[in-house]
Amino acid sequence: MKQVAFLIVHLIDGTYELFRHYYGAPKARDTNGIEIGAVRGVVASVRGMLNFGATHVGVATDHVIESFRNQMWPGYKTGEGIEPDLLSQFHPLEDALTALGVVVWPMIEYEADDALAAAAVKAALDPRVTQVRICTPDKDLSQCVQGTRIVQEDRLRRTIRDEAGVMAKFGVPPASIPDYLALVGDSSDGFPGLQGWGAKSAAAVLAKYGHLEAIPDDAKTWALNVRAGALAVTLKRDRELALLFRDLATLRTDVPVFESVDELEWHGPTPAFAAVKARFDAATTQE
Repeated sequence: MKQVAFLIVHLIDGTYELFRHYYGAPKARDTNGIEIGAVRGVVASVRGMLNFGATHVGVATDHVIESFRNQMWPGYKTGEGIEPDLLSQFHPLEDALTALGVVVWPMIEYEADDALAAAAVKAALDPRVTQVRICTPDKDLSQCVQGTRIVQEDRLRRTIRDEAGVMAKFGVPPASIPDYLALVGDSSDGFPGLQGWGAKSAAAVLAKYGHLEAIPDDAKTWALNVRAGALAVTLKRDRELALLFRDLATLRTDVPVFESVDELEWHGPTPAFAAVKARFDAATTQE
């Protein structure tokens, strides 16, 4: 690894980027009539990062939409309802980024978020690393934030969310984000949370108790300005369900990603990227 004054590791949510570009960028079909606009957009975005100085980059993708969490909760998100022209670009994105020379983690049993979490934790252990930036606004990844060392970067809005930012947005520290999601639910992942619990009540209770198992059944002990009685009844009745939802929301940091941060250093496109670029250049843009 070449010596740099500030070594920033960029970890990119490839699935989020693909969705973002599919719905936010012009459609484009290659000479065979295959839609590749989102892939082209993501690759251009990553190339922009590299051209502006990103040196160590990893991209996580959902090679398949389903994961081990679908066995835990039948309502967990699936590929149902995803437009075919979007779904068909997942694997070509992985191939294009690999040709660009970027490290890609295509997730099958786990999810892209798990790979990002595992990579963030591992990269932060390297004393050479100044900062780890998880490039996604996804609230799930807020649980990985550590001070200003592991942060979230919203590249679209050009904002950084550090630990203070997580507290400001959610009212709880990163360690309580899975508990928070368990109570309020996560519609994008397909679990509903507990009846009656909202963002304000969850933040107020978790700010005091931290985690689900620490919240007393007796609402009188809460001493909080929330509808404590009804919330306590729901939590007492559905605490096991809440613990299941927290397990769903907890990202796995033991996913194999890399042995050394050195593996993430970008050394330029591979010879295969010339064909990828030619395909992109020949595509017909559709406004």
